[in-house]
Parts: sequence; C-alpha cells; structure tokens
Amino acid sequence: MSAVMDLFTDSQRQALRGDNHSPLYHQLYSLLKSAILNGAIGTGQQMPTEHQLSQFFDVSRITSKRAMDELANDGLVERRRGKGSHVIYEYQPQPVKAPLVGMLEEIETMARHTEVKVITCKQQRPPKPIQDIMAMDGAQSALYLVRVRSKDGEPFGYYSSWTQGLEHPISVTQLKEHTRLELFREQGLNITRVTQTISATAADETLARELKTELGAPLISITRHSYTEQEVLADYLQLFYHPDRFQYRMDLAVDTD
Repeated sequence: MSAVMDLFTDSQRQALRGDNHSPLYHQLYSLLKSAILNGAIGTGQQMPTEHQLSQFFDVSRITSKRAMDELANDGLVERRRGKGSHVIYEYQPQPVKAPLVGMLEEIETMARHTEVKVITCKQQRPPKPIQDIMAMDGAQSALYLVRVRSKDGEPFGYYSSWTQGLEHPISVTQLKEHTRLELFREQGLNITRVTQTISATAADETLARELKTELGAPLISITRHSYTEQEVLADYLQLFYHPDRFQYRMDLAVDTD
C-alpha cells in the first residue's frame, strides 16, 4: 500500500459517503487535493494507484480514476503510463505574520524570568557562511554569543548568535543583568522586523551536554533573523530547545478585515 495512505485517518476514510450532496469522486479528489496543497504529499512523491485508492477508500475504480484525472487537470499531478502518477505541485509554506511588539515583549519577559549561563561573549570575525548570511565583508567583526538558559536549575535553551552594528562591547556582567534587546536599544540598534524558521534537530555532543539530554535526542530548532529599519540583518540567532522543558505556543485568529 502506498505511503500516502498513512496520511489519512479512519474518520477521513469513512467520511466519503455516497449520500453526500457532492459526487463521490469529488469528495476523494478534494481530500487528495488538500493533502497536496498543504504540503503533506510533497513534490515528486508518487501517488497511490487507482486500484490502491479504490481499496483503501472503498470506492469504485471509476471513482478513483475520475479523482486522479481531476488532480491532473488542475496541474497538481502528472500521470505517465507505466510510471504512475507523481505530484508536480510545488508547495511553498506561507509565513505566519504576527505583531513584532508582542513577540519581542515575550522574548524579554522570558529572559527576565530565567537564569543565563554565558559560555562565549566576544567580538570576532564570523566564519564565511555567517558573513554571507549577514552580507558582511571579510574584515568586519561581530558580537558572538553562546548562552544557555535555565529555569529552576533545568537548562531548556541553547542560544548561539552573531550581532553586527554595535558601537561598544557587551560584557558578561551586562548580559546577566539585562536582556540582549535592552542592550541593543541602549546602543541605538533597534529591531523592526524578525523572521524565524522552526524545525527539529538531533542533539550533538555540545547540545546534549549543555541541555542535559542524550546524544541524538530530539530538540526544537529555531533560526531567527532580526532586521533594522534599513533592512540590515543585524542579528542572526540559532536556538535549540529541550522539548520537555520548553513549548512554543502561538495563538492565531482569522483575519476578518
């Protein structure tokens, strides 16, 4: 049976009913289309055969063929004799937009109510990949910070960052008494736009040691780009969170405007 079938629950299978106002082939087509459009079935992935669809969803072969034909007509899949059907739609995730002020306030609140251990705090020339990301020349230096945050003695976050555009050095003492954003603002470095990507990774030796977890244990990974009003990437931050000690929650509402 195709791996695609694992995406669908028993309730979704049972939801296909002949007594629905919509034709059965269209119900199946809509179910498959949604999985393609939201990226669950990725570009290049092979779709189930008509026979597999008819068996799995308990529909006729004609119904399965009609549903696949509709996906092909929409330009979502390509059907080739002898090679099967493959997804050709290229899914591009849309960023979730949220007010920056609230996000920065939440970051500062967490910083004020947790303990920080500063591992590295020095001005130095970034490695070439970081220079490229931050559009820096080879002669420029940036503030390199490595920190671990804990709550009640339990480490939950490992932070590695590069920051350019600071006029004065920042000390370990300052980092223990103030948030980074406070120190940035004191030097006239104001963040006006942030983009971040959330994914997962496995703990290497350093992360496992600092976060007190096992080598290879799953971690939440966040990469955050912070820009100034002039659209300069001022701060490049990589965060690694222990999933048992940190949760990333977002409350979203439908925009009715």
